[in-house]
Amino acid sequence: MTASPQTVEPFDLVIFGGTGDLAARKLLPALFHRFLDGQLPPSSRIVGVAREALDDAGYRAQLREALIAICDARQLDEFLQQVFYRPLDARKDEGWDDFAAFIGAEPEHVRVFYLSTSPELFVDICKRLGHYGLNRGKSRVVLEKPIGRDLDSANRINDAVGQVFDETQTFRIDHYLGKETVQNLLVLRFGNALFEPLWNSAHIDHVQITVAETLGVGHRGAYYDRAGALRDMVQNHMLQLLCMVAMEPPSSLAPDAVRDEKLKVLHSLKPIDASNAGQLTVRGQYRAGVAEGASVPGYIEELGNAKSDTETFVALKAEIGNWRWAGVPFYLRTGKRLAHRVSEIAVTFKPVPHSIFDAASGSLAQNRLVLRLQPDEGVKLWLTIKHPGPGGLRLRHVPLDMSFAEAFGVSQPDAYERLLLDVVRGNPTLFMRRDEVEAAWRWAGPILAAWSDGGEAPRPYAAGSWGPSASVALIERDGRTWHDDNE
Repeated sequence: MTASPQTVEPFDLVIFGGTGDLAARKLLPALFHRFLDGQLPPSSRIVGVAREALDDAGYRAQLREALIAICDARQLDEFLQQVFYRPLDARKDEGWDDFAAFIGAEPEHVRVFYLSTSPELFVDICKRLGHYGLNRGKSRVVLEKPIGRDLDSANRINDAVGQVFDETQTFRIDHYLGKETVQNLLVLRFGNALFEPLWNSAHIDHVQITVAETLGVGHRGAYYDRAGALRDMVQNHMLQLLCMVAMEPPSSLAPDAVRDEKLKVLHSLKPIDASNAGQLTVRGQYRAGVAEGASVPGYIEELGNAKSDTETFVALKAEIGNWRWAGVPFYLRTGKRLAHRVSEIAVTFKPVPHSIFDAASGSLAQNRLVLRLQPDEGVKLWLTIKHPGPGGLRLRHVPLDMSFAEAFGVSQPDAYERLLLDVVRGNPTLFMRRDEVEAAWRWAGPILAAWSDGGEAPRPYAAGSWGPSASVALIERDGRTWHDDNE
């Protein structure tokens, strides 16, 4: 049985970068699915904005081609009647008067301005929105990651945006926080007496967070080569997942109660800098290989830049310096062109202090709680049991496996479906506060500086593998191994 969808106030959702990849693959499909569930009031408007010289009909035709594979044509045509387009350049005056008049025609609507553009345009767009008074009333701005390239550039962007939209109006989106499994982590920890008493260094051996992709950089090469894996994934997505695992129980689910606890985790992370980055981090770059059964080129061939030293893989060992987590390592790894597409959090508990079973029964494996974020969202709790049948006592390590799709009879909604409507509702719980962004950059910045100053090139790894061999050594020198559910 699923929860009934909750309606929202009438709104205008403006997507700057409306002809881009994120809009076509994620934002518009998410809104369409909410339309199918009856959550979009009929008077709401979705407005694509980009530099292309399109009109409403041209934009709708473009979206229809992109969305027709996932829906019924009649339903799609009904949805597209709520979709509009305005050609604008963030750095030019043309068209802004008409755009402001169009948005101003519905003064009672909640206004959401989604900046699905290069971060370099955030400031220009916000200044123009402020100039035309579109930041007043029930207006919100959504900032896509990454916010800046380092702490200084992030502060410049946040300062400039903050002159137009105050903090309560600013939603820094991290779509990983909208995933069902991430939110279920809160319920597992704080809604069950089984886990929270064990959620500390006395009982947990280590935590692994993996976000692995089989795809290469593709058409994102120009952006990715300026960012790299640490800026693209670790500084935002993976640190947010780490915070959700490690934070103290909030006093409630009030937005700032949750975000205050996440901030404490970021402040407690032990520094990684030039003094220890060589021992605690591994960076890699994929070469040609076989991924998903097909031969694929290496990063530099895809990019067309033989001199690039941008990392497409990062593995690191992080530690949290507080009473709950003292001595518990958090191993993070992420990369492109890896062996499997998977995003998961694996919490491994300490072994039993003494085994009463003889060697012939088999070895005792450590209990492990695995939260799968994608591709098949669910939770597994690995336990040791007796293998059924006569013939002696034989131990087996097996999972209690709960797939969300099977347990609830429906596929889970995309994270953007939840997050976009949370913005309309004005609920910032699953969005990053400014001080979280700053704390994350303060921790990640010295790692980037250590790599830059060290001058060591990323370690090569074959596409279709699990990354450089040094990433295996990173965890195995501690007597542990990377979890792989596909083994």
